Amino acid sequence: MHTLPSPLNILQKMAALLSLCAALLVTAMPTGAHADDYSDVNRLVTARKLSEALAKADAYLAGKPRDPQMRFIKGVIHNDMGQSAEAMAIFRQLNQDYPELPEPYNNLAVLYAGQGDLDKARIALEMAIRTNPSYAAAHENLGDVLLQLASQSYAKALQHEPRNASVPNKLSLIRNLLSPPVKSPPNRLPLANTTPANTTPSNTRPVTPASPAAKP
Repeated sequence: MHTLPSPLNILQKMAALLSLCAALLVTAMPTGAHADDYSDVNRLVTARKLSEALAKADAYLAGKPRDPQMRFIKGVIHNDMGQSAEAMAIFRQLNQDYPELPEPYNNLAVLYAGQGDLDKARIALEMAIRTNPSYAAAHENLGDVLLQLASQSYAKALQHEPRNASVPNKLSLIRNLLSPPVKSPPNRLPLANTTPANTTPSNTRPVTPASPAAKP
């Protein structure tokens, strides 16, 4: 009997990074008064003072409710607090309000994958790539999701035709590709390493773009 890689393995393999986002916000944010607010919340997140970070983010958003940067950070905070439903709601709304931003699509996809909803994850990642064809993290994540979907199809093929000799090898290969690396396994599960930006994001280091203007 050939077992499938669990959806958790996708998250461990995905190079997309919601908690790491918080650690990089200080350098990624624009300068000025808003940057101080973002940096203050980021420091609280980095210190794992998540309740304080959430309160400060809410206080900021009370005056600027459509600010995409702080809303994105709030989604990160909710995810770090284990409140995936709240995080998903924030990323969905960001997708509606700022469809030009790929990062919320990516983070939403990782959360969908964590729930085992691979079709929704695939659609969200395709939207991220359509928005920014150079978004490397979304391309990698989409590859991982497609591998998981392929493993499900191969398993069904084997179920209906157990004597098919080629399918077990394919399943074994996919399991190896989706397994977390042996060296330095992650001790936490992150989702996106940059905040929303108008410019091309990097999945290895933060950029310093102009923030998208909050819609009135």
